[in-house]
Amino acid sequence: MTIHLVELPVELRSLHLWAGRRGLGGSFDEGLALHHVLGEAFGPAMLQPFRLMVAPRARAGSLYAYSRHSADELRDAGSRGLTPGLADVVRLDRLRSLARPAESWTAGLRLGFDLRMRPVVRLASAFKGQTETGTQVNFRKGAEIDAFLAAALRGGAAEREAVYLDWLADRLAPAAELERDMSRLASFRRSTVQRSGRRIEGPDATVHGTLTITDPDAFAGLLARGVGRHRAYGYGMLLLRPLQRKRAC
Repeated sequence: MTIHLVELPVELRSLHLWAGRRGLGGSFDEGLALHHVLGEAFGPAMLQPFRLMVAPRARAGSLYAYSRHSADELRDAGSRGLTPGLADVVRLDRLRSLARPAESWTAGLRLGFDLRMRPVVRLASAFKGQTETGTQVNFRKGAEIDAFLAAALRGGAAEREAVYLDWLADRLAPAAELERDMSRLASFRRSTVQRSGRRIEGPDATVHGTLTITDPDAFAGLLARGVGRHRAYGYGMLLLRPLQRKRAC
């Protein structure tokens, strides 16, 4: 399976204005806005997973995505249904891509990566307990909660980074093995997103790390599918990078 790494400039002010005109919630949700922009411009899931990268104080960002379609195919799809408002947000004339054929991936190949992820788990049963600060919590069966909070409620004493790397390792397998001594939690914050009219607060984490491919076909599928939940909203894209440095002890 050949996938394509796509790069697409996004005008940030135009994105905000477009989302406001569409009435996408009371506060701006970048992932939700881009989900709608990409779906309306190119078709559902044509550019997914994706990641928007924005330099400090920049007026435009670069959206990276994996797709089964080349830049020419995406331009053709976009040109047929693009509205003037969408044309202000995405620049079809500057869309470009690089092919990543199946033979690019071999067992034992080591790759660096940059991953923005939302490390959450769904509870198999209802749960009552206390957080580490003593706050009483009560979650229903099927609730989506922070993986670190879930570990803490079960009595775990692990650090946030360790829990998130465990979470990631489970989701890379069996396609790839995470090299923990060359992986780290690069940033973490809590963010609120809008899903189906509801506001959901949760973890927003970025990991810089190194992995080793163990199943090339499964790895190609993992790149195309993305890691974890909320992949249609800017999370879960494995941006491949040079090998990371080994962590200092």
